[in-house]
Amino acid sequence: MTPETPEITAFVRGAVEVERTPRGLRPHRLPAPALAQAADPQLTGAEEQPSGVRLAFRTAATAVELDVVPTKREYVGAPPRPDGVFDLVVDGSLVDRATAAGGDVVTIDMTTGAVEHREGEPVTLRFADLGSQPKDVEIWLPHDEATLLVDLRADAPLEAAATSGRPVWVHHGSSISHGSNAAHPTGTWPAVAARLAGVELVNLGFGGSALLDQLVARTIRDLPADLVSVKIGINLVNTDVMRLRAFRTAVHGFLDTVRDGHPATPLLVVSPILCPIHEQVPGPTAMDASGLADGVLRFTATGDPADVAAGKLTLEVIRAELARIVAERSATDPHLHLLDGRELYGEQDHAELPLPDDLHPDAASHERMGERFARLALSPGGPLGDLRRG
Repeated sequence: MTPETPEITAFVRGAVEVERTPRGLRPHRLPAPALAQAADPQLTGAEEQPSGVRLAFRTAATAVELDVVPTKREYVGAPPRPDGVFDLVVDGSLVDRATAAGGDVVTIDMTTGAVEHREGEPVTLRFADLGSQPKDVEIWLPHDEATLLVDLRADAPLEAAATSGRPVWVHHGSSISHGSNAAHPTGTWPAVAARLAGVELVNLGFGGSALLDQLVARTIRDLPADLVSVKIGINLVNTDVMRLRAFRTAVHGFLDTVRDGHPATPLLVVSPILCPIHEQVPGPTAMDASGLADGVLRFTATGDPADVAAGKLTLEVIRAELARIVAERSATDPHLHLLDGRELYGEQDHAELPLPDDLHPDAASHERMGERFARLALSPGGPLGDLRRG
């Protein structure tokens, strides 16, 4: 392996910042000041999982090695989770996958809330037989497994990938955008859409944490972006975090903040995909842990539909309100658009590919949603087809 390799930070794409730790580099999808304001373990854990983050370089190397420290999550009483997947993409095509067994382990007891963290050793991933021709290489990090980057080596020099010139698409959403139930990092629906549309993805999808936080809006405001989309709804229902009155002004405030940094950037609001348990039933959402020992996880809605009259949110209420807000604002904001999430995953899709845990799409549905988003939103003539930088 050649020593002529720049520091790993030169190759990182799709991260908001990179933290230097004594054990390696940790990609982050939110800046440190934002995380300090939230002081929320759920958000911290989600943004550390590097969905959409990849190492991008050009090389003639026939073999590349990456040292990492993955963080495994173990749930007491449940079967082991599968290891996170690393995707190797060469000249735009997925050519290999790898997993990193070992590393750190976080053990979570969902009955008591106790959490234990055990440190492990780095793991080496090796990608070989790549051919000696010059090529553009990307290593996509696991979308659902926090990962420290320790070292990157190859048998030929690595050069940081040149700026592609492709439009930068910043997307914010929930665990569905984060990639829950996707099979691998380039198989999340935003990654599929980005590949098909030829755009550079910055994925700010955070499991359980798409809550119209101003700290996220400010992050989007301050990022370079040619295209912006925000997928709003499911987390607001399943956390039961606000009522309709607060929702209205929170949406306006979120969009106002984004517009402070991107006044004319194409901005797409995406309403929730179909989720039958919450179409007419408010939250909160509860986890049915009874099947965990058999590897079965399901969710259920625990709210009372009668409380909708008092302002509780359902997906039907959110879709109607988002449509009203976008129609109102678009009268003076011609670059603001709405996409009904049921065009990505609706009743017919649910009949064919039901949500396996009643909340998150499966791997096949992620592929379908990505293909549809690329066609409906990112193609010429679509709401994000106007590729002007705001």
